[in-house]
Amino acid sequence: MFNPDRLIVEFDKGLRTLFSPAHSARDYPDANVPEASMNETEKKNAAALMRVNHSGEICAQALYQGQALTARDPAVQQKLQQAAQEETEHLAWTARRVHELGGHLSMLNPFWYTGSLAIGAVAGLLGDRWNLGFLAETERQVGDHLQSHLDRLPAQDEKSRAIVKQMYSDETGHADMARSLGGAELPRSVQLAMKLNGKVMTGASYWV
Repeated sequence: MFNPDRLIVEFDKGLRTLFSPAHSARDYPDANVPEASMNETEKKNAAALMRVNHSGEICAQALYQGQALTARDPAVQQKLQQAAQEETEHLAWTARRVHELGGHLSMLNPFWYTGSLAIGAVAGLLGDRWNLGFLAETERQVGDHLQSHLDRLPAQDEKSRAIVKQMYSDETGHADMARSLGGAELPRSVQLAMKLNGKVMTGASYWV
């Protein structure tokens, strides 16, 4: 049944995701890691990669909100909301690191959020089994993307690496959760389409 109050709550979450600083209940993963010496090219590259990670978390937040909005099983809704909270922490970690490196957040974030929210809502409408399968595949691909960033970040930038490593651990945990709740494996064509969409987002957010 359509619930206007819940829609208003989700709209408010969207505004806060895009325009309010995120907060982390956990300690920042890089809290006790010293800042390394990097030249301007290395800092610019690290800032761009962390900007991409921040935009990815904007997408994840929107996906989870859209999926929770249309999920049928209250238990699934609860798990999605719990995972969304961890993604909010990732927003806080990556945003702070981008600014520490002298970078800026992506100007395309409102676009990424809107598109991801719609995709998440559609996934939820397909039923919880496919909804969870979409979540699991999304997190698997995010994990691959994070691993690639560990190869691309400056070797001495241990602060950014500490953040990415903790994000990877959280994302793989979300994927395992989705599979354990009965998530279906998506068709190969859908997996490839998701991968292509991810490349567009990461490529654009690196520069803009």
